[in-house]
Amino acid sequence: MRGRITAARHLLPGLLSLLLLLSGCAVLPTRNATDSGPVPPEPVPLPEASSSSLPPRPFDLPLRGVDPCGVLTERQRAALGFDRDPLPGVEEGFDDAGTCSYRNSRAKVGARIALITEEGVNVWTSDTAQVKATPVKVEGFPALVIRTPGLRLACNVAVDVAGGQHLSVLYRDDGAQSPASLDQLCAGARRVAAEAVRSLQEKSGTATDEPG
Repeated sequence: MRGRITAARHLLPGLLSLLLLLSGCAVLPTRNATDSGPVPPEPVPLPEASSSSLPPRPFDLPLRGVDPCGVLTERQRAALGFDRDPLPGVEEGFDDAGTCSYRNSRAKVGARIALITEEGVNVWTSDTAQVKATPVKVEGFPALVIRTPGLRLACNVAVDVAGGQHLSVLYRDDGAQSPASLDQLCAGARRVAAEAVRSLQEKSGTATDEPG
């Protein structure tokens, strides 16, 4: 395994190159869709203060051995409006962590799920992380909404699912004529993250009725 990767060294170049890469999702075969699916939800108010310490997890959801493109079910993808086939990949900035990308070809938004197994969520709140990380909860799990200065077309949510591991969700504009606001993109990332956590709980047999 390569040495410890820090968010400060890899975040902005990685996100910008990822936006270019994910735009290639347009060439994937489409699923039959009767509508465009949901638009990004309205923004949810966030705490004003950021914090480097997060509350404890309710339990662990280990990510090793999980197929990134198997996290969201077909029903979940349809509910989120993703009408293109999932596209597997890797996140080079996090030791080639497995990823899966999705696209709504009508609403012109996309998402990418990354299963980070070599870095905990606090990598985003270290002194060298050049981002604004705001603590929230996703399905009862501590999480961070991550905004990158100068990047208005994408937002990340990182969920603390296990020690030294985290679920990362990028939600982005994909060429919409009237792009969603950054707050709307962050709300979209939270919605995808919530669905992913629900699915991981179902697969692990730890599903609860606790709201996000």
